[in-house]
Amino acid sequence: MTQIENNGEKTVEDYHEQLGGKFGTRHWQALMLFLIIINAYAMRVNLSVGIVAMTDNSSNPHFPKLDWDAKTKGLVLSSFFWGYIVTQIPAGHIAGKFGPKFLLGGSMVVCGILTLLTPVISMQAGWKYLCFLRFLEGLCQGCVYPCINTLMSKWAPPAERSRLFASVFSGSQLGTVLTLFAAGMLAGGGGGWPSIFYVTGAVAVGCALIWLAAGSDSPADHRFISAEERRYIESALVHSSAKSKSMKVPWKAIATSGPVWAVLITHLAQNWGFWTLLTLMPTYINSVLGFNIKSNGKLSSLPYLGNFILTLSFSWLADVIYQRRILSTSTARKMFNSIGLWGAAFALVLLGAADHSVTSAVTLLTMAVALNSGTFIGFLVNHLDLAPNFAGVLMGITNGISNITSILGPIFAGIILTDETDVNEWKVVFYLSAGIFFFGNSIFVIFGTAEVQKWNTPEGESKKNDEP
Repeated sequence: MTQIENNGEKTVEDYHEQLGGKFGTRHWQALMLFLIIINAYAMRVNLSVGIVAMTDNSSNPHFPKLDWDAKTKGLVLSSFFWGYIVTQIPAGHIAGKFGPKFLLGGSMVVCGILTLLTPVISMQAGWKYLCFLRFLEGLCQGCVYPCINTLMSKWAPPAERSRLFASVFSGSQLGTVLTLFAAGMLAGGGGGWPSIFYVTGAVAVGCALIWLAAGSDSPADHRFISAEERRYIESALVHSSAKSKSMKVPWKAIATSGPVWAVLITHLAQNWGFWTLLTLMPTYINSVLGFNIKSNGKLSSLPYLGNFILTLSFSWLADVIYQRRILSTSTARKMFNSIGLWGAAFALVLLGAADHSVTSAVTLLTMAVALNSGTFIGFLVNHLDLAPNFAGVLMGITNGISNITSILGPIFAGIILTDETDVNEWKVVFYLSAGIFFFGNSIFVIFGTAEVQKWNTPEGESKKNDEP
């Protein structure tokens, strides 16, 4: 860990020993961001289960059935990402220049209101208008990851980076679990499938308002943080400049950076497989395994519960590795990313070759999605390693561009699945995702690094490396 004296008195190690195990303001900030991520994913995932009930009302005939074929459903499910691409890079730039707090909170409030409108748009206006509404939701949520990355670059000391980062982003898995589990029950209950969107939209607005009231851009801006905790965080983040808001983004250096390209290619591969599974797993469980909407939601949530548990376990292990200098940060990032992508690819290959019984299918789907949690401590946190001063911009770039594959994955699967009950067609979907996972991680292993890039540090400031 970097040795830095603070006011001639304490080192980063002293502060970490004093405060590292205590729940502080940085943890409250992380908790609120965790809730933001839960709700962001709830509003993404709600349609994955909801669309099954919307197009097959056999489990609750009191609500209208929408006559959409597989291609139409693929377009509806992918439309979110058309908007999601657009705002990623601008959001990262705005968050870096003006602060992420209000951009994050405002975008979540608007997204929640749009979610509340989903039932009436679906029933009264039709699927094309629903696509436009989901496009607008994507515009709003395109601000989420760049804003949170910018916030984490100011709040997460390197010795706690993996745990804080993974804890926040594990909300994506818990949000998925809760939504997949609850959506099936809501769809089969008295409120029918519209209640899925009413519940997720209302809760999201509430959590966003809490963030707007209590969130903060950085320790320096927080009214109630202790002086000791602020000094600990700021002295540890030697590569996150207090002048980052006034720094010009080094666009050319970013565009020509090999490690950034490695992260981007890995992100492209991750999004293809992850969103193909997330959007189509309820359909697979319904059409191939033959489970109704209530059971479907429970089974669909199991893999993401496993992912949530492994994310927290891996992040704890990653910080132990960092603090004890067991492996270099670069090696640890590649190791966890390999578990996440090569491990998931192996499980998908086995799934394609399996007998597609309930036991084997659910076990292998759970394995594929759960192991994918390694990417949180792999390429996703790597944005902070490479350039903490531009973490939001980097996330905006890679998360924005990579959502091309978030769109293409479900669309290609919809084209392949001419008969959703045909096991052989599902095998093609699984093998294709496995191959893309394997390729993406291969690039990261060969070309990735956790070393801070020289273009992160303005001239005249420290150029020391956080990596042990």
